[in-house]
Amino acid sequence: METHTLQFVQHFPVGIECVWDFFSRPLNLARLTPPEMRFRVTGGSGAGHIHEGMRITYTLYPFMLVPVFWETEISRVEKPFVFEDVQLSGPYLHWMHRHEFKAVKGGTEMTDTIFYRMPGGVLGELVDSFILSHRLREVFEYRRQRGFALLGREKICNLPAGGPSPSPS
Repeated sequence: METHTLQFVQHFPVGIECVWDFFSRPLNLARLTPPEMRFRVTGGSGAGHIHEGMRITYTLYPFMLVPVFWETEISRVEKPFVFEDVQLSGPYLHWMHRHEFKAVKGGTEMTDTIFYRMPGGVLGELVDSFILSHRLREVFEYRRQRGFALLGREKICNLPAGGPSPSPS
């Protein structure tokens, strides 16, 4: 089975600490996932930041009404430069997602690198070629646009994970 690699790079017009703060809070992942996927953190994260050994569970619907249950572990954290998560259980034979952050002129560059292996032998490779790799690119394009909107336009760096607090009535 082939190990596939996808890489996505984006820039944010804010400092590395702000970008790190946003991406190191698991609850923010739902804000970066296409709404039709109904992504939900179901356990392990609280409202805090990641740390090595943290286990997080999710439910999402990547294709129509088929739920996927996923558990990952944060396997590496080097604040504010890199963190990695690996799949403990879920749809892949192997999944490792590296998030790298670099201060650059005018803001921060973030690079997402994903290494994954599909189950199902030849059939799994066909599903990847015709469906999954395209869907992952769509998800990360959405994440790029949404991340820039949140960090570039809305200036959310001082807001809590999950969005602004409701205003008092």
